[in-house]
Amino acid sequence: MKNNVKESNFDLFKFMYKYGTIIVILVAILFFTFTLDNFMNFNNMTNIFRSVSIVALIALAITMSLTIDGFDLSVGAVAGFASVIAAKFMVVWEMGTVPAIIIPLIVGVLIGCINAFFIIKMNISDMLTTLSMMFLLTGISITFQSGSAIYNFMPLPNNAGMAPGTMNDAFLFIGQGKLFGIPVPVVIMLIVALLAHVFLNQTKYGRYLYMIGGNEEAAKLSGIPINRYKLIAYMMSGFIAALGGLVLGARLGSGEVDAGGPYLMDSVAAAFIGFSVFGIGKANAFGTLFGALLMGILLNGLIMMDFPYYSQDIVKGIVLILALSLTYYKKKK
Repeated sequence: MKNNVKESNFDLFKFMYKYGTIIVILVAILFFTFTLDNFMNFNNMTNIFRSVSIVALIALAITMSLTIDGFDLSVGAVAGFASVIAAKFMVVWEMGTVPAIIIPLIVGVLIGCINAFFIIKMNISDMLTTLSMMFLLTGISITFQSGSAIYNFMPLPNNAGMAPGTMNDAFLFIGQGKLFGIPVPVVIMLIVALLAHVFLNQTKYGRYLYMIGGNEEAAKLSGIPINRYKLIAYMMSGFIAALGGLVLGARLGSGEVDAGGPYLMDSVAAAFIGFSVFGIGKANAFGTLFGALLMGILLNGLIMMDFPYYSQDIVKGIVLILALSLTYYKKKK
C-alpha cells in the first residue's frame, strides 16, 4: 500500500524571506520594551509613528520610481524644497494656507516631469538625473532664503524689519494636529499608502508600471506606452515627496533649508526593505510602510538607549544589507 501523504519540509529561508521584517519589528519592540522603561508609553509610541510618517511618505515616493525599475534620489530635496516654498508663501509673502499647499505640490509634480524628461528624452540614467536634481534643489533652497530657515517673526534681509506673516494654524494642523487622537501625519501616511497600494495592485496603470519594471522590452512589445508610464511614475514620486515635505514643514513649524535631506537614506532603506515583506519581491506600498516602521522603531530605541548618533547608521546598514541579501538571493534562485 503506497503512502500518498507527502512530508512537508519547512523552508527556513522562504519563511524568513516572507516574514523576516515582521519578526525583526516584533523582536525590536520586545527588546526595547524590556530594556527601556518608557519605550511603550503612549507619548513615545505617538512620537514613533509621527516620525515614521515622514520617512514613509518619502519612501513611498521612492517606491513609485522603483516600480518601473527606476530610482529617484531627489525625493528628499523635493520634500525640503516644498517645505521652504510653503513657509515662504505664508511667512514672507502673507499668502493663505491653500496656495501654500497647492503650489509646492504642483512644483513637486513639475520636478518629476523634469526628471522624466532627462531620463526618457536625454537617455541619462535615473540615478544620475535625480542625483543632479537633488544637488540643484538643495542649492536653490539655500539660495532662495540665503541659507537661513523661514519662521514666524524672522528678521528680513537688509534690515527690512520682521517677516509680516506667520505659519497658519490650518497649515500647522497637518503636522501637529490630531484626528480622533491619531496624529494627522499618521492619518495622511496611511491614506497615501492605501491609495498607492490600490493604484499599483488594483488598476491597469499600476500593473503597467510593474510590467515595465519587470521587463521593459516585453512591456513595449505588448503595446504599453513606456515613456508615458515612466512620466507618470516620476510625477507621482514628485507629488508624494512634496506632500511629505509639507507634513515635515508643518511639524517643524518652519521652512528648514534641506529639511528632507536627513530622511533620504532612511527612506531608501524603508523602500528596499519593503521588497521582502510577505515575500512580494518588488516595490510595494505596504512593504514600504513596514520598512519605515522598522527604521523608526530602531532609531527611536537607539536614541533612548543613548546609542552614539554616529554609530546608529551601522545598525540601519546591517538591517538593510540583510533585507537586500534575502531579496536578491531569492531573485537569483
